[in-house]
Amino acid sequence: MIKINTISILLTLYCGYLSAEPVIETSEPTHAEVIDRFAQLALECVHKEYPNIVKHMMTSDKDVRPPGQLYPAFYGCFDWHSSVHGHWLLTRIASQYPDSTHYQQIMASLDQSFTETNIAGELAYFNRENTGTSFERPYGLGWFLQLTTELREWDNPQAKHWLSILTPLEDKIVANISDWLPKLSFPIRVGEHSQTAFAFGLMLDWSKTANNQAFNDLLTNTISRLYLKDVNCPLAYEPSGQDFLSPCIAEADLMRRILPPVKYAKWLADFLPTLPTNGNSNWLDVANVVDKSDGKLAHLDGLNLSRAWMLEGIAAGLSSKDPRRPAIINAANVHKQAGINSVIHDMHYMGSHWLGSFATYLETQRGLSEN
Repeated sequence: MIKINTISILLTLYCGYLSAEPVIETSEPTHAEVIDRFAQLALECVHKEYPNIVKHMMTSDKDVRPPGQLYPAFYGCFDWHSSVHGHWLLTRIASQYPDSTHYQQIMASLDQSFTETNIAGELAYFNRENTGTSFERPYGLGWFLQLTTELREWDNPQAKHWLSILTPLEDKIVANISDWLPKLSFPIRVGEHSQTAFAFGLMLDWSKTANNQAFNDLLTNTISRLYLKDVNCPLAYEPSGQDFLSPCIAEADLMRRILPPVKYAKWLADFLPTLPTNGNSNWLDVANVVDKSDGKLAHLDGLNLSRAWMLEGIAAGLSSKDPRRPAIINAANVHKQAGINSVIHDMHYMGSHWLGSFATYLETQRGLSEN
């Protein structure tokens, strides 16, 4: 018979075993692995037609058609604008990371989309009598110009070929925007697709790369007219429950594109007077998504990503000695960590069809190209 003290020793050892910390080997993904993850997300959806949300005016039964017939190039990734910036994602990664494991697959995927027949179909849709000039304005149109910006900057013969195919649609989009800007009486200050500040930034960057001075002047004058006198942006009211863009932070990131550093520093002091000078990051709370299967709630993952790159842009517009920069940069870093983590781990399709583009824009510092 086992004595009581022996049983006590065995129980002690067993309980000690149960309470011991398990040894789990973890490692952060490398930069290359993160970039490949972004590419994988876009490759999985740019030619995935369903599920899909179609924004399409119908005037008769003849107008009832599936996405692939309405938008022969940009029918995937759940909606037109997500398909466009999914193609931008692939273009960005191929141009910046030619050693990517997905490079050949990316090139084949882009070649499948960017055909003369497909783009002629896209242009025909924009020229429909009942489509109007408001289709995908301004968000989707801004991303399309970001796509052709990337093709212009990519020193690759195939990229130049694709750009020549996309140019007629680009011309139509620039014409639509140019017609709209003088009519825009007020900025659109929301945290979703119709926001003007973010889209104007994409469009402004395109105008410089495309060397389109007339469009640059029109857009710069519009930005000044709509935003230059703004003060005391109510940052405390952000975010709304389904934002993926910050109205205040996006406007601040836009204005550093058109103002010289000294004037920008003064404008920012009036626009966001509560920016701290103590280096703390907690002046802007990181958003949390509680249900990633809800497409609107999942927007908040994108808010963390867009805030991160916009904060980096704001900091880049200030002097290195500006006392507000540490707090801005630290807030950008915590938002970046939360945003990138949401993309490299398991996601629902409600997020995966678009968040890779936002993560790529942030990780590759696309918005800082001027600086």
